[in-house]
Amino acid sequence: QVQLVESGGGLVQAGGSLRLSCAASGFTLNYYTVGWFRQAPGKEREGVSCRGYSDGRPYYSASVKGRFTISGDNAANTVYLQMDNLKPEDTAVYYCATVYSGVYGSACLTAKYETWGQGTQVTVSS
Repeated sequence: QVQLVESGGGLVQAGGSLRLSCAASGFTLNYYTVGWFRQAPGKEREGVSCRGYSDGRPYYSASVKGRFTISGDNAANTVYLQMDNLKPEDTAVYYCATVYSGVYGSACLTAKYETWGQGTQVTVSS
């Protein structure tokens, strides 16, 4: 079964940090474009961070740039989203997603993804 499972969400005070994990099974994550997205109630899904196809360079939405960091562990078949200096407006369900076809550069923030995880809740209080 091809599956993505997010973990690491929780409740944190403003200014705190969380690290989200996205573990892949049934396929090798390294060969896919990977993105992190979030969706708050009543709002559209927003691309947060991703890695461009082939170059592996990170891209971030303006709202999280400088606070979030995307990374990966090929051996663990896992990608991470380190979230620092969290703000209440970061509250959302966070999803990881993958697409096998090539996505270049910052287009990975808005591309159509094929496989999605179930999401993990992040709540930032203040």
